Amino acid sequence: MKNTLIAPSVLSADFANLQRDIEMINNSAADWFHIDIMDGVFVPNISFGMPILEAIARHAKKTIDVHLMIVNPDPYIKTFAALGANNLTVHYEACTHLHRSLQAIKAEGMKAGVAINPHTNVALLEDTIKDIDLVCLMSVNPGFGGQSFIENTYKKIVQLREIIVRNNADTLIEIDGGVSDKNALELVQKGADVLVAGNFVFKSGNPTQTIADLKNLTRI
Repeated sequence: MKNTLIAPSVLSADFANLQRDIEMINNSAADWFHIDIMDGVFVPNISFGMPILEAIARHAKKTIDVHLMIVNPDPYIKTFAALGANNLTVHYEACTHLHRSLQAIKAEGMKAGVAINPHTNVALLEDTIKDIDLVCLMSVNPGFGGQSFIENTYKKIVQLREIIVRNNADTLIEIDGGVSDKNALELVQKGADVLVAGNFVFKSGNPTQTIADLKNLTRI
């Protein structure tokens, strides 16, 4: 039975009650904390920076999965490692020297992830797939929560899985954007390993139960 990882997106949490929501994730069936760092340049939004991540890391008892939606991420790799990130994902579109960025992330003891925007072809990852621990397929345009899921994502999962198998890689496939109980099962059936869920979890009446339901729904 496949153990799909569920990663609630802290961007959708209630920041007036952040510790409460962190404890909710700790005590839930969730596997990871997904944390989006946005600079207002690479994406048209600014989220939160180092002090918030540091505060989350002090209380989080599960894997901290950091997604950098920023230009020129390389100078910050050491900082995010020191702040407690376990996985660090950079965008293909933001890295001129992607292989160098991946090696720098691994050198700091973190898992190395690469995110690609909806318009970016997964074939561009073929040459580096053996060096990538996690590919984050954006299933919405990055920058804001609450967007509608882009249906072409299903095809991209299948294409990416073929690249992973062909290269005998151990890369996980993460889906970020518009994940809900309406598409979770099909995403996993197509080959996804990690589902990021933001609004679907935190806007529900019972986030803990919603996470448990997602976890159970995706056991195949």
